[in-house]
Amino acid sequence: MTIHADNLFILTGAPGAGKTTLLDALAAHGLRVGREAARAVIQVQKAIDGPALQWRDPARFAELMLDRDIQTHENLRLDPAPALCDRGIPDLVAYGRILRLAETDHFARAAALYRYNSKVFFAPPWREIYADDAERIEGWEHAQRIYGPMRDAYAELGYRIVELPKAPVTDRLAFVLDEIAHA
Repeated sequence: MTIHADNLFILTGAPGAGKTTLLDALAAHGLRVGREAARAVIQVQKAIDGPALQWRDPARFAELMLDRDIQTHENLRLDPAPALCDRGIPDLVAYGRILRLAETDHFARAAALYRYNSKVFFAPPWREIYADDAERIEGWEHAQRIYGPMRDAYAELGYRIVELPKAPVTDRLAFVLDEIAHA
């Protein structure tokens, strides 16, 4: 059985491409937002000096992200109002490929089971606004390198890619709101 959630939209794409800023603006506009699993896992694991960090154990890190993404999907889908997810389960399909994890079939099964709105917002790599932070340490080259495989994974899973314009957050906000209104 597939769990469809047409009210859930994914905002994904390159690291450091303005997703969090846009999601904050969407939340301020009154939309519900599910926060990024990777950032949450990194924060918790660093606080406890845990093993499930991407640079220590990428497979364990991915499992914790999957669990958080499923919980976000379950929680946000219950209210029929639109919501945006900072990344989604299909990101893990790409993640598994990029890191060549040994066991990844369950990521594809989870992505097939937990479906989002078919329209997925992608933030392209944007050098002018890119910056590392406490959780984003991989660098600009990594942001560029993973963008294509992420788009490919979403397309293979049947999602329609809607690329965000490289524009001020107010313009991006209006763009996303219009796309959601016409979904």
